[in-house]
Amino acid sequence: MKEASGELSMTAVAVVAIAAIGVVFTTLIWPAMRNNIQAKLHCSAASCDTSTCADGYCQCFYCDDEACQNRIEVRCPDNARDA
Repeated sequence: MKEASGELSMTAVAVVAIAAIGVVFTTLIWPAMRNNIQAKLHCSAASCDTSTCADGYCQCFYCDDEACQNRIEVRCPDNARDA
């Protein structure tokens, strides 16, 4: 019986460890990854004014809808801007 309870304890430790890793990933790592992915997507679709470029970055915007009523400002690397 001791062996069975030992295996159950190790299973519980493994489940708690996996849950802890999942919590750390979803609260710390995933939001940063998601923001980075969204920033890169927005910059690839953004329109930039070359006169606003400084220090390798340009002030750009992209439209969230077809009528461009929701204009969102983004700061994009100079090499990611439209020509």
